[in-house]
Amino acid sequence: MDENTKVVNHEYGADDIQILEGLEAVRKRPGMYIGSTGPSGLHHLVYEIVDNAIDEALAGYCSEINVSILPGNVIEVTDNGRGIPTGIHPKEGISAATVVYTILHAGGKFGGGGYKVSGGLHGVGASVVNALSEWLELEVYDGTNIHFQRFERGHYDEQMKITGKTSKTGTRVRFKADGEIFHDTNYDYNILLDRLREQAFLNGGILINITDARDENDLKGESLRYEGGIISYVEWLQKMRGAEVLHPDVIYLDGLIDDVTVEVAFQYNTDFNSESFRSFANNIHTIDGGTHEVSFKRALNKVINDFAKAYQEANPKNKAKKSKKGEEEKKEFVPLSGEAIREAINAVISVKLPECEFEGQTKGKLGNPEVTPIVYKIVTEKLTYYFEEHPETANIVVTKAINAQAARDAAKRAMEAKRKSVADGAGLPGKLADCYEKDTTKTEIYIVEGDSAGGSAKQGRNSAFQAILALWGKMLNVEKARVDKVYNNEKLVPVVKALGTGVGEDFDITKLRYGRVIIMADADVDGEHIRTLLLTFFFRFMRPLIENGHVYLAQPPLFKVFRGKQVRYAFSDEERDAYIAELSGESGGKVEVQRYKGLGEMDPDQLWETTMNPETRTMLKVSLEDAMKADMIFSILMGDKVEPRREFIEANARYAQDLDI
Repeated sequence: MDENTKVVNHEYGADDIQILEGLEAVRKRPGMYIGSTGPSGLHHLVYEIVDNAIDEALAGYCSEINVSILPGNVIEVTDNGRGIPTGIHPKEGISAATVVYTILHAGGKFGGGGYKVSGGLHGVGASVVNALSEWLELEVYDGTNIHFQRFERGHYDEQMKITGKTSKTGTRVRFKADGEIFHDTNYDYNILLDRLREQAFLNGGILINITDARDENDLKGESLRYEGGIISYVEWLQKMRGAEVLHPDVIYLDGLIDDVTVEVAFQYNTDFNSESFRSFANNIHTIDGGTHEVSFKRALNKVINDFAKAYQEANPKNKAKKSKKGEEEKKEFVPLSGEAIREAINAVISVKLPECEFEGQTKGKLGNPEVTPIVYKIVTEKLTYYFEEHPETANIVVTKAINAQAARDAAKRAMEAKRKSVADGAGLPGKLADCYEKDTTKTEIYIVEGDSAGGSAKQGRNSAFQAILALWGKMLNVEKARVDKVYNNEKLVPVVKALGTGVGEDFDITKLRYGRVIIMADADVDGEHIRTLLLTFFFRFMRPLIENGHVYLAQPPLFKVFRGKQVRYAFSDEERDAYIAELSGESGGKVEVQRYKGLGEMDPDQLWETTMNPETRTMLKVSLEDAMKADMIFSILMGDKVEPRREFIEANARYAQDLDI
């Protein structure tokens, strides 16, 4: 051993084991409870409190919920339910409401009879919100008294006390997210509106009001009540997509088996390549699906294939014919694929059950195995009956699936021909500058629009692990093209070839050539358009890329702020102004600002430093929810319907900034 080497003898003993008391664990590891400390985690705080009010509605005690964003990004949620119990808890010796807000895994959802169905089964929602708030005020109305308690970062100095009299019942929660925990405590009104609208659809008849009172000169608000429940939800989704429906009525199926309630509503449209499923368990959006969604798809496949087979057998062209040997030969039925059956469907699946098994506190996927046969049985029986009672609708749906299968078969043949051309020497796309590394845990590919930006990226990259694919010209509008046209599009084929996975039914993620697929486009309107086009393509034809976390968005800077040799890169107007102020504070020289209108304006070194260097760059990982939103927006903006596009532009025009003309 080198004589200069210093040996540190650190014993690892019992004293090194830390026990985090109470809510300390939440503040120490917030991501374990709310997913992240970014925007999704921030908004998750609101969802947890609203979900408690929704649980009161599910129990039949709440008819109205009010959510307000107050000045300073303070959230207030009120409901007219029973109110959290305020009596002294027999074990803890404090108010039961205090227990709910200060002790993890404490609540009325563990079989005590308070709730038959509930979304918040972990019993940590209220206490987690309390722990991650700078302060929280709880007010409970029990029909006689008003009970009040204030907490600061989960702690309290005074017990719950009576502050007045009242004849109403319910709960009011007011809190301010802790700036020590969250990177940004600014709420997005539209994100909350989407979530609350979702809840209003899933609980037909309940009134949910949302108000944004942060700016007295720009007050926003909406009242949400949908008597039609998830039927209204599907109708609204179709309207938002701007798609023309294939059959007039939304197909609605429901049933109850072993205390599990199942509701399904769906309708087909002319949006060729879309497939939209929104599934929920106890009103919680299961963004990653689960047993209920898988079972619905299986049941849908069975029923439509049964009817398609019956149609084929009834078709005179498929009647048995005599062979040369005098034997009858009948054309064998080839089952339709799930992709063909689900093409252009817009479906909402909602199950309610006594106890949900979710993956993690953020509840992304339902795992209850007992739900599988229940959903399958209800959907199979009820949909078969519906088709028998509505033969015209059945004919439309089955014919659409048969045509979709024919288009997919044609696309497969075309893709097979292209594979042969690759084997014959066509190889990887000519615009691809590949990397040397083959380990996909280390490799990444930048998809860049334009030869100018592509040239800078190729020169600025680290060719050991970074590949560059330059695209050029206008990409295909996948909204208006059948699958066979998409598979053969000259602008998309290079992307498919470079990634190596295939598309659609042939997609194989084990063949992915790069661990990170990074979309790098200009920070302007055209760049947003390109990003949306690619995200929509990935979402519809290569979805496992997104589901497995392989897709990213590069974040090129908007401004270069410099004075002499001092340079700062700003990614927002606020950051630009801050850098101007910072550099202005130094002695001498004028601060200059360069606005980047395109990646091509950056030289290779600048592009590497700001956007491609793993040690200094900022990238956004695309979630499935992000892609779903991009897909919805793309359908609105690029579809054939004018009215949804006009409504979207009118509602969002004031948010548009830095439009390059």
